[in-house]
Amino acid sequence: MRFKLLSAALIVAASLAPAPASAQTSDTSLGERVIGAVQGYAQFGIFDDVSISVENHAVRLMGRVTTPSKRDEIGKRVAKIDGVRTLTNDIQVLPTSRSDDDLRQRVSRAIYNHPAFWQYATLASPPIHIIVENGHITLTGRVNSQVEKSLAYAVAQVPGSSDVRNDLKIDRYPGTRLNPPGLPGV
Repeated sequence: MRFKLLSAALIVAASLAPAPASAQTSDTSLGERVIGAVQGYAQFGIFDDVSISVENHAVRLMGRVTTPSKRDEIGKRVAKIDGVRTLTNDIQVLPTSRSDDDLRQRVSRAIYNHPAFWQYATLASPPIHIIVENGHITLTGRVNSQVEKSLAYAVAQVPGSSDVRNDLKIDRYPGTRLNPPGLPGV
C-alpha cells in the first residue's frame, strides 16, 4: 500500500511539474530565437538574405547566401536551438562570379554612401540587403518609408546590372527590432 501511495504521489507530482521548455515555447518565441541565431552569425552580411517560417516547432530556412559554409553554419546554429522539432534548410548558395561580386560592391557603395542611408550604414547589421545573381539585383530588408524604398531602388540602378527588383519592406525602425517569423529579410 505504501508503494501505491508513493507511486501515486510521484504521478501527481510529475503531472504538476512544469513541461520542458521546448513544449512551452510558442512558435513566435521560437521564431525570435531563430532570427537571433541567424542575425548573430558573424558572417551573415548585407549580401545574404535569409527568411524563416515556423509552424508547430518545424523551422524552415529560405533565402540566398554567398557561400556554402554560411548556409551550413546557419543551419547548424538553428538546429541547436531548444524547441526546434525539425529543420528544413532551403537556403540557396549564390553562384560564384567576379562580375556579381563587383556589382554587389558598387550597389552597396551607391546605397550606403548616399546621405539618406548613412544612418543605416552605421548600424551593426544594416537593414538593406543586396542580393546579386547573374547580374540581377534584388533589394531585401527594411527601410523607414516609401520614399527610402523608392530612393534605394533608384540608387541601385548601377551600370552593369540586368535589372533591379525592389523587395524592401517598410518598417518604422529598421535594424532595431527583430522581424516577425515568416517575413523575408532577417
